[in-house]
Amino acid sequence: MPRYSALALTRNAFRGPDAWQRAWRSPEPKTAYDAIIIGGGGHGLATAFYLASNHGMTNVAVLEKGPIGQGNVGRNTTIVRSDYMIEGNTQFFEHSLKLWEGLSHALNFNVMYSPRGKVALVHDPVGMDGAARRGNIMRLNGIDAELLDRGQVQKLLPYLDYSAEARFPVFGALLQQRAGTARHDAVAWGYARAASDLGVDIIENCEVTGFLKDGDRVVGVETTRGKVLGGRVGIAVAGHSSHVAAMARLRLPVESHVLQAFVTEPIKPLIHHVVTSGMVELFYISQSDKGGLVFGGHIDGHNTYAQRGHLPTIRTVVQCAVSLIPAASRLRLLRHWGGIMDMTPDGSPFICRTTVPGLYLNGGWCYQGFKATPASGWCFAHTIAKDEEHALNKAYSLERFATGKELDEHALGNWTWKQ
Repeated sequence: MPRYSALALTRNAFRGPDAWQRAWRSPEPKTAYDAIIIGGGGHGLATAFYLASNHGMTNVAVLEKGPIGQGNVGRNTTIVRSDYMIEGNTQFFEHSLKLWEGLSHALNFNVMYSPRGKVALVHDPVGMDGAARRGNIMRLNGIDAELLDRGQVQKLLPYLDYSAEARFPVFGALLQQRAGTARHDAVAWGYARAASDLGVDIIENCEVTGFLKDGDRVVGVETTRGKVLGGRVGIAVAGHSSHVAAMARLRLPVESHVLQAFVTEPIKPLIHHVVTSGMVELFYISQSDKGGLVFGGHIDGHNTYAQRGHLPTIRTVVQCAVSLIPAASRLRLLRHWGGIMDMTPDGSPFICRTTVPGLYLNGGWCYQGFKATPASGWCFAHTIAKDEEHALNKAYSLERFATGKELDEHALGNWTWKQ
C-alpha cells in the first residue's frame, strides 16, 4: 500500500521537509551486531536487505561515512543488462536482471526499471561475427538476444548517422530487449527503506577508521562514532575498496579511476533504447525520463579518488556522441560528474571471503556495479550468512589471479568487437 495518499502529498508539499516521515530509521549505533556492512551504497544496502529477507539476519548495521545515495549509486548512467559471454559472468548478470524485473515488487518501492532494450552497435564485418557469437552464447544460456542487420538498426534507430561519410559506419547490432535502465536514487532509497523496515540499522555519517581484531579474526570496527562489534564484517565501498581493506592489512589487486558521465538539456523523446558502441573503446547513451541525454565513455587513464572531470575524456566522449547522433551537436551539456571505479586486472569483481577471518569483500566492479546491484547483494548476503560462496559468485574469488582462473570479459569483448 502507498505510504502517502494524494491528499497527504499535497498537504505536505506546502509544509516543508520536516513534515515528511523518514523513509528509513536513523538510530544510534548499538554496541554489537551479528553483521556489519561497511558502505551504504547500492551493494551494501542490497546486502543488508537480503541478509534480513533471505537469511533472517536482522541484527545488522550498515555504516555509511556520509548520507545515503551520494556515492557511486548516485553517480552512474543507470544501465542494467546481462549480455555477457564468459561462464560465471553470464549466469550472475542474468540472475541480476531477473531480480531487477521484480525489484519494485520485492521492495514495495518503484525503482523505475525500464526494459527499453539495449542496442550494441557493430561497425565492421568482423564485428558482426563477434555479435553473432555473443548472441548465440546468450541464447544458449536462456538469455534473450537478437542479431540485427543494418536495415533493422536504421528502422529502430533512425537518428544515427548512416551516411557514406559516417565516422562510425553501422553494419548491424545485437539487441537485448529486456535490458534497459532503472532510477539509481530510487534503488538506494528502496533498499534502504525495505532493509530498515526489516530491522536493519542504517547509520549515516559514520566513517570506519579501523578494524577490531581478536588475534587474526576481525570482530568489529572503529568508527567516528565509536567502536562497534560485529560477528561478521563485509566491505562494500566501491572505489575505496583498497583503502578500507588496507586497514585490515589486506592488499587488493585493484586500481581506482574516475569514470565520467554527462547529461544534456532536456528534449522531446528521441532515444528510446540504451545504445552502445565499442568503436572508440566505449560509448553508451540513453535518454532519461526528464528528457536529458545521459551518456559516458571510458575511464580516465590515471589513478585518482577525485570525483571531477578531465578535459580529454570530455572531448572524446562528446565527439562520439556527435559522430553517432549528429543532432546531438545542437544540445548544451547540463552537467557532468564522476564516480570512482575500482578496476581489477580482468574487469570482473570480487564477492568472497577473504584471508582475514570474519572479513568479507564485495568490490572490484569496474563498469558493472549498478547493473549488478541486486545479484551482488543477494550473493554477498549468502556468502556472509553461510560463510561460503554461492554457486553464482564462486568464480569471484580473490584467489583466481593466483590460480589462472581470470574472467577477462573486457579483453574478450574488445577482441570480439574490434579485431
